[in-house]
Amino acid sequence: MSTFSVSKKQLILEIRGKGKITCDLKRHLSPRTVGTIMRSLPMEGNAHLLGKSILYFETNVDSGTERGRSEFKKGDVAFLPSSSSICFFTHDAVFAKKMTPIGKLGENIDVLNDVKSGDVLRIYEETQES
Repeated sequence: MSTFSVSKKQLILEIRGKGKITCDLKRHLSPRTVGTIMRSLPMEGNAHLLGKSILYFETNVDSGTERGRSEFKKGDVAFLPSSSSICFFTHDAVFAKKMTPIGKLGENIDVLNDVKSGDVLRIYEETQES
């Protein structure tokens, strides 16, 4: 089962009261950052919107930029070191700062279009479901 893969870890992104989306963290994209995030799970925080393309929440993860890039596609997941934030791309975007690519969202990502600033986002392993 892919959940136990060494190179990919399937997580759940829960938007409290609105839905859940699978989220794959991919170790080959940024091994150090993905490892640090995996050791910090579960995490939750308030949703913030950055323009119309990026939804994010702040974490306590401390990791610099790894394999940074500034262009992302709808469904990509990235880590923004300057604010220790996990970012979810709801549309294709080019961002001014370099971010660390860490994974991909699964199907049904349009649920993110209903997220408002302040909604609670929680990311966790399927085995940690509450």
